[in-house]
Amino acid sequence: MSPLAIVLAAGTAGLVATKGRARLALSRAKHGSLTGHVRWGQRIARAIAFYDYDDDRFFAADDAPAEIAARRRAGFDRLSALYETRFAKTVAATRELREGLSDLQFTGRYRVPFQFSRLVGERLATGAFYQSSSGVTATDLDGNVFYDLAGSYGVNLFGHDFYKDCIAEGTARVADLGPVLGTYHPVIAGNVARLRSISGMDEVSFHMSGTEAVMQAVRLARYHTGRRRVVRFAGAYHGWWGDVQPGIGNPTPADNTLTLSEMSDRTLHVLATRKDIACVLVNPLQAMHPNKGAPSDGTLIDSSRSAHLDRAAYRDWLVGLREVCTEAGIVLIFDEVFMGFRLAKGGMAEAFGVQPDMVTYGKTLGGGLPVGVVCGRADLMKRFRPEQPADICFARGTFNAHPYVMGAMDVFLERLDSPEVRAMYANVDARWDARIDQFNAAMAQADLPVRATGMQTVWTIGYTVPSRYNWMLQYYCRAEGLALSWVGTGRLIFSLNYDDAAFAEVVARFVQAAQACQADGWWWSTPGTTNKMLRRQVLKETLSRRLGRG
Repeated sequence: MSPLAIVLAAGTAGLVATKGRARLALSRAKHGSLTGHVRWGQRIARAIAFYDYDDDRFFAADDAPAEIAARRRAGFDRLSALYETRFAKTVAATRELREGLSDLQFTGRYRVPFQFSRLVGERLATGAFYQSSSGVTATDLDGNVFYDLAGSYGVNLFGHDFYKDCIAEGTARVADLGPVLGTYHPVIAGNVARLRSISGMDEVSFHMSGTEAVMQAVRLARYHTGRRRVVRFAGAYHGWWGDVQPGIGNPTPADNTLTLSEMSDRTLHVLATRKDIACVLVNPLQAMHPNKGAPSDGTLIDSSRSAHLDRAAYRDWLVGLREVCTEAGIVLIFDEVFMGFRLAKGGMAEAFGVQPDMVTYGKTLGGGLPVGVVCGRADLMKRFRPEQPADICFARGTFNAHPYVMGAMDVFLERLDSPEVRAMYANVDARWDARIDQFNAAMAQADLPVRATGMQTVWTIGYTVPSRYNWMLQYYCRAEGLALSWVGTGRLIFSLNYDDAAFAEVVARFVQAAQACQADGWWWSTPGTTNKMLRRQVLKETLSRRLGRG
């Protein structure tokens, strides 16, 4: 072999080895679960065949004896009769609407594990209508008053009346202009000034939703870095745009998205050594359950769901992440669409003491109306290159900075500095930590297998005994006048205006709901049963159906 050939062969071998090491490092930085391996998660999801339980198996999916199955059936029948009479108008209106509203069909389908969904849908139909709200409550079409634990997907931070006032007063401020689009109402100037101050960023861009704000932040990061890769962390949610939601739920590949493990030195190594990463997205909600997806009763097949907030550890992770991103020229984006203004007025940056390069907002910032906002450094927010006039990063939307949205936002941002809101923020961590303790103490005193973990006003309910039927608790809660979202006990979202009396009433009703659930036998289990055994049971059923044996 000639000297030149030897040199070329050695160079090729070195290049292959280098790429191999980089690929191995990337693979090791992905979380070991399916949330970290999105392609495998998607393949497995597509391989799962639907099946449901008949009336007998429904009440004994855990092989409960006849006596327990009979108790469950009797409890289910009582609850079904109560729903039929108490929620008649609301459920009837919901069923009529469902035929033409695909959104409602989706949420209704995934309230419980799919094996149970048919009978639950027929006998425990959940209404989707409310006719009024006040304070911390909402009233349905039948006149039932519920304590709101759904929180309007995070919008409702300060209470229903607060947002009614924001919308009414904001509308009045811009009424003379009305829906004139493409230009601005003067209230926008105050909004921009306040957002710059709150976020610590140079510039602001308005959009129509939180998902759209994330889309623009990622586009700008790619535009200014000249890189194509986006890093998100396993389990995190950043809206339904395909590039930030790879895997289950996305029908197309997101080939430029890397889903890595959070709070991992291997991830920091990948970020420090790769040259194709434009940005890293962080959702502060993941501090409760790093590398796990948002909890939902629709996937609650056992009691292994867990959450735990370690503020110090998560802050240390963010500090290290900030350092690596700075050194590697990667744009660090805090996605505050859900949690923005909830942890603190200054959001995640204030709560954890780490400054990002860009921040996305949505939900509550609109004062009750839909909005998306990007705040960022001036060099990252520019959508054109002065020296290259044809090279632009286009982004415009018909309803961006809609006058009515800007009016409601103006009122919202003004009221952030009001005595009323300052009182809600005062000692907010200590107050809500004490309430979690209060809730858990009440559950322990009543000898109930229910516990809460939370990040201030955002809670997840966990269960201390292995069970296939934890998802039933959400229906007992509704019977006690507690309104949960379609993910059930997976996510409770309180508003900050809950006073001690209202919170105590929620705890009392939760205890009553859990006692009824327990009395009806849903938390029975054979001695020695483990969550692993329950998962294996479901896996066997699923494989049997897939292989045509069930």
